[in-house]
Amino acid sequence: MSDIIHLLPDSVANQIAAGEVIQRPASVIKELVENAVDAGAHTINVIVVDAGRTSIQVIDDGCGMSSTDARLAFERHATSKIKQADDLFDLHTMGFRGEALASIAAVAQVELQTRMAADEIGTQLSIAGSKVLDQQPVACPVGCNFRVENLFYNVPARRKFLKSNATELNNILTAYERIALVYPDIHFTFHHNGAELLNLKPGSLRQRITDVFGKQYGQDLLPVEADTVMCRVTGFVSKPEAARKKGGNDYFFVNGRYMKHPYFHKAVMTAYERLVPEGLQPPYFLYFEIKPSDIDVNIHPTKTEIKFENEQAIWQLLVAVVRDAIGKFCEIPSIDFDTVDKPDIPVFDPSHDHIQAPKVTYNPSYNPFDHASSSHRAPSSWETLYEGLTPTAPDATETSLFGEEQGGGGTVVTSRLLSDKSPAHYQYKGQYIMTAVKSGLMVIDQHRADIRILFERYASAGSTEGGGSSQRLLFPETMQLSPSDSVIMEQILPELSNLGFDLSPLGGGTFAVNGIPAGMDGVDPLSLVQQILVDVAEHDAMAGAASQTIDLSVSQSLHLSLARAAAIPYGQVLSNEEMESIVNSLFSCSNVNYTPDGKPILVILPQADIDGLFDAKR
Repeated sequence: MSDIIHLLPDSVANQIAAGEVIQRPASVIKELVENAVDAGAHTINVIVVDAGRTSIQVIDDGCGMSSTDARLAFERHATSKIKQADDLFDLHTMGFRGEALASIAAVAQVELQTRMAADEIGTQLSIAGSKVLDQQPVACPVGCNFRVENLFYNVPARRKFLKSNATELNNILTAYERIALVYPDIHFTFHHNGAELLNLKPGSLRQRITDVFGKQYGQDLLPVEADTVMCRVTGFVSKPEAARKKGGNDYFFVNGRYMKHPYFHKAVMTAYERLVPEGLQPPYFLYFEIKPSDIDVNIHPTKTEIKFENEQAIWQLLVAVVRDAIGKFCEIPSIDFDTVDKPDIPVFDPSHDHIQAPKVTYNPSYNPFDHASSSHRAPSSWETLYEGLTPTAPDATETSLFGEEQGGGGTVVTSRLLSDKSPAHYQYKGQYIMTAVKSGLMVIDQHRADIRILFERYASAGSTEGGGSSQRLLFPETMQLSPSDSVIMEQILPELSNLGFDLSPLGGGTFAVNGIPAGMDGVDPLSLVQQILVDVAEHDAMAGAASQTIDLSVSQSLHLSLARAAAIPYGQVLSNEEMESIVNSLFSCSNVNYTPDGKPILVILPQADIDGLFDAKR
């Protein structure tokens, strides 16, 4: 039998490694920008065409490379960051594995121009599919100029599974912002298809956060600082009133590296306990400075997961410093009592001896069982008040509502329930509408029912020419969006206009909200638009995920966001006519059982089960 085990060619091995390191265009920018930071760059420019599909260019003014180093840098496991295994636990740079450039060159066409300050002339290197095509001297400034073209040109399957340009551009901006937030002393710029999306000049950390996410963040940031023998924690947390529904900007950075850590996130949320309503999340930007020997960075290809030696102690430290920041800098408004028409309450003065104890007077001859002493007595001619009234016989049709039709939570509700239901409804605890049907007792969640009704109404308006009607605001409001949110806004702006929104771009990521869809009285326009952006971003992040059970398009996600904002809230008292309208409108929908995101709307308690509850107690 012949041998069957063989070594893979370097080109195949590099493509396998590239599958772990280079997942999308954002991965290329992350690796190249991190290398520029490690090279000591003061200015980093990123130029992208077609969200990285066509071209990615990263220009820096770092230390540059020699002609020999430039060629060796594209070999696998070639790096200047570490020399031995022990260096993995004493890392002071962003990169250390020596796989990024080799992985990029394996799946793209790369051109590099670089020069060191000590050299009079630089080097130009061209590589495609891990093969060196050309290397020659060239006149270029100090630093590196990487141009990556036709990403995944030799891996068609990977290129086919890239998302839309808007989604990929949003991922690029997210990765770029994570690095820019760590180094406020570096000048970062970003251009896409010739348009400048980011121009972050050097400044303080607070200014960098404001430049990236908008001016409203600067007003809501609370500084955090704690220095212990274990680690140093600095940064900012937001005021409780700045919390948002999901999608909040939560950032952890460890020794200049972005990190995801659900355990530490729970610590921050614990500090906001009872200050933020359930379901809301305050933004925060927390920076850890810790000994490299106390953490392990080399556990994930993207380096976003880090293990700590003292996780529990740091958890307690986080809770303490965040609570201290909230308590120290959140001013409690003083209670301004209304002094108009206030009663004149005398102040007790012990030097005065004329104060007498209050006296209680009572009638010692009063007897509550004496009919003569009772002043509340029914009139003697009370029978005449009810003359002419005849007793009403029980409604025979009511019993016919509770037939033998099978019902229950999993029953598919048919159109017959609409004609069989009782005209009288009962609202339970401001949350559920209860009505009698032939098979038992139907319980409807009023908020979810209205979500389904409004969702189909918005979907119908969005599909018709002209769309929904708009309600103009008396005073237009402006909102400044981050670059990633601006990309999403440009993607959904036509759909928003079709639904009744009147939004005007003012440049620089600023939009004016001039009108909102009609029928949304009492809704904060800025919060509504911000929540829509969060929902769409979450939809893009979950698109194609195996765990996603409900597949909604972008337009459907917009309709659902509007329906949630305009739906009847829990606790609102409804009249019988309003409940009747909700029930009738619900049964005219295409799906009366579930909301668009799969939550149940109604259940039916079978008559037999209700009778059994009473029979069991006899």
